[in-house]
Amino acid sequence: MARFLRVKYGQENVLMSDIIKPTKSTAAEGPYIFADILDFKGLQEIVVSHRIDWIIHFSALLSAVGEQNVPLAVRVNIEGVHNVIELAKQYRLRLFVPSTIGSFGPDSPRNPTPNVTVQRPRTIYGVSKVHAELLGEYYHHRFGLDFRCLRFPGVISSDPPGGGTTDYAVFMFFEALRTGKFECYLRPDTRLPMMHITDCLRSLWEFLTVPPDQLRRRVYNVTAMSFTPEELAEELRKYVPHLQVSYKPDSRQLIADSWPQVFDDSEARKDWGWEHKYNLEELVKTMVREVGAQVQGQKN
Repeated sequence: MARFLRVKYGQENVLMSDIIKPTKSTAAEGPYIFADILDFKGLQEIVVSHRIDWIIHFSALLSAVGEQNVPLAVRVNIEGVHNVIELAKQYRLRLFVPSTIGSFGPDSPRNPTPNVTVQRPRTIYGVSKVHAELLGEYYHHRFGLDFRCLRFPGVISSDPPGGGTTDYAVFMFFEALRTGKFECYLRPDTRLPMMHITDCLRSLWEFLTVPPDQLRRRVYNVTAMSFTPEELAEELRKYVPHLQVSYKPDSRQLIADSWPQVFDDSEARKDWGWEHKYNLEELVKTMVREVGAQVQGQKN
């Protein structure tokens, strides 16, 4: 996202932050500082010192990882959001917090899942995201905070997966191109919404730059496609003909079974003109090229 925004607004105008040390290549791309989302005074100092006007808040423990450490997920995913929302209110910042298909649960309609419906998630990740959505909307209506939130599906990129349930798709590309074999932790018929990282980044930026009076709401579904592991493997066999995929569902299957199968993002398309560019065929072609280059580089 930082790379994308630096092309738009200039290298020095986008500040990356984390609690981990940047790689040499990341540090060389532009400003990078230490920031702990649980340290409110530290965040205040950053906003004042660097004259921040937007915050894009990605810090979170994802679905599968969050279930392994619920107390840490509560601190990072809930207390962290409290800090950035209060910070954005105090300094009149535009705030973006991503949400997820995981904010829905087994009581939600799954095919399709509309923008406004019952949300009863069964993971701490999903619970924390519903909390963020509602708190952001409250701060918007109560204090005029320019809060914006997109519910993303599984996001496919050639970066290392971050511990989400939809990450099976990324793992499949890497294992297919490395070994020609892949053991999937979801059933072959598990349909989930997905999008390519390029569409994801573009949707975020387009949404952030929409004039406020065009937005009928502050939280929108966005997606591009829905597919199953079996359908992904079939498309991938056009490039890896002898790909062998086996299936061994684990606890992540229960998470996937409570999530949307098809995501209704018609409100985003109507209100601010969202359109995806990557379908399954284009996604697989792009990922084979990008992951293939990485795998080849590792062999060399």
